[in-house]
Amino acid sequence: MLPGLKKLLRRLVSPAGEAPPAQIADSRYPDWNALFGPDRERFAALAAQARGGPRILVASSLGGHTAVAALDMLLMAALTVRGAEAHALLCDGCLPACEQLTLASMDDPEGFAAKGIPSRRCRACHEQAEAAYRALGLPVHRYSDFLTEKDRSEAAGLAASIPMADIAGLIRDNARLGEHALAGALRFFARGTLEAEPLAEPVLRHYLHAALLTAAVTLSCLRQHGFRRASFHHGIYIPQGVVGEVCRAEGVDVVNWQVAYRKKCFIFSHGDTYHHTMMAEDTAAWDRLDWTPALEARTMDYLDSRRRGSNDWIYFHENPSENFATIAADLGLDPARPMVGLLTNVIWDAQLHYPANAFANMAEWLVATIRHFAGRPELQLVIRVHPAEVNGAIKSRQLACDEIARAFPELPPNVKLIGPDKHVSTYAVMERCDAVIIYGTKTGVELTSLGIPVIVAGEAWIRNKGITLDANSREEYEALLRRLPLGRRLDPAIVERARRYAFHFFFRRMIPVASIHPGQGKAHYAVRIAGLDDLLPGRDPGLDVIVDGILHGRPFIYPAEHIEN
Repeated sequence: MLPGLKKLLRRLVSPAGEAPPAQIADSRYPDWNALFGPDRERFAALAAQARGGPRILVASSLGGHTAVAALDMLLMAALTVRGAEAHALLCDGCLPACEQLTLASMDDPEGFAAKGIPSRRCRACHEQAEAAYRALGLPVHRYSDFLTEKDRSEAAGLAASIPMADIAGLIRDNARLGEHALAGALRFFARGTLEAEPLAEPVLRHYLHAALLTAAVTLSCLRQHGFRRASFHHGIYIPQGVVGEVCRAEGVDVVNWQVAYRKKCFIFSHGDTYHHTMMAEDTAAWDRLDWTPALEARTMDYLDSRRRGSNDWIYFHENPSENFATIAADLGLDPARPMVGLLTNVIWDAQLHYPANAFANMAEWLVATIRHFAGRPELQLVIRVHPAEVNGAIKSRQLACDEIARAFPELPPNVKLIGPDKHVSTYAVMERCDAVIIYGTKTGVELTSLGIPVIVAGEAWIRNKGITLDANSREEYEALLRRLPLGRRLDPAIVERARRYAFHFFFRRMIPVASIHPGQGKAHYAVRIAGLDDLLPGRDPGLDVIVDGILHGRPFIYPAEHIEN
């Protein structure tokens, strides 16, 4: 433990108490003393006035996720100056597994499988985080404050005894605990299935055990403190997915958020993770926009920048090859035959249940699609494997190329494969295709804006917008494939609709926060304010949209059509 930290934590004994201002040793967390400066006492006075206001649970849970901590603490401060009573909830090392873990990050995976998270790892995550949150001067609760011995015993017993085949479907008190336990285990292994993983069963049981404990914590916390609103990151995996399940079962309003592609932007959603809500969003939120040449130019300029990632803080290739002639020659493409593109996702990512899927998983979709094109020699299928498989934050251990090779030791001659490590522009290839088939990639938003027809087989956000050809069953999917080649671009009216949605998606749903900046060194991003006034209403339109959404249930839609960023 860092020098002086034990002493500091001993002073902060009350889970819901207010901390004296403290110096945080880990520079990845916001230093609220420095950020508030002479406004420190003024903020404390506002926090005192906010007691009794709308009570909001900011269920950060994973305090060691410093990127989450930075935004969550900023939101707590902004809620406070608007009269809300914001509380934090942090895990303090009582879970045997969580989202912070991956197989690649484990020194001793066998030891983890046997005993759960090493206590030293939990301490490193929790202790600095709790000190940072308490330095803000607002109430902080620990997971262990809400766990009884009965809770611990029952969770351990069920996690150990339930048949492994029944874990994924486990529902308790209307909360789908098993689904999030499975998603957590898949993320840990960076795979889409647990087959052939020798440690699969003990790891999955740890995640189920953690899900059961999280459910007990969340239920007790909500009931003891009377929270009616909760805000927290992502909304899937362990523990956040379970926090959401229990909140919804208890009638507590849920807000989930995730880092967006555009720099300094975040996506917020009401009720559930954005993986679900973006597909079900009412088209009236965007299709009545007063569409102008200025908005169209702004949209297309940004989409062009996506090829290089120049306006994004999430991108996977820098300056990829745009030379289609070279790419085509390398692949052995026949210019006389129509091309159909196919874009994959990362197989393990966000493995949740979607009711309208035509396929059980992406690997099944890949195999079925290749098999279809094997019987269509008049067409060429060009598969682009997602670059994040090899250069994302978590490198996949189940690769699309391996799944394809397992089913097709030798690819049909009219099927061409661009691996995830190839420094090739996806856009340069897909623009030459008659149509593009996707499972869940966000690239469908961009391609339709360029007039390229897109067939959706999975849970892509572009689904259900009146823009794409959406398959809701295996039969529908095969019927759509039989229509290829389409031989034409999208109608102008559909292209305009696609661009309206692209503007809504990238500029209105991705909300800029002026006080968040890319971080230095290991920090994902940093809070930068000149003082407390920067958090007041009217100073930052994006922060106002977010906080109004949390407090009053208003849509998380940034009025970008009226604001030039």
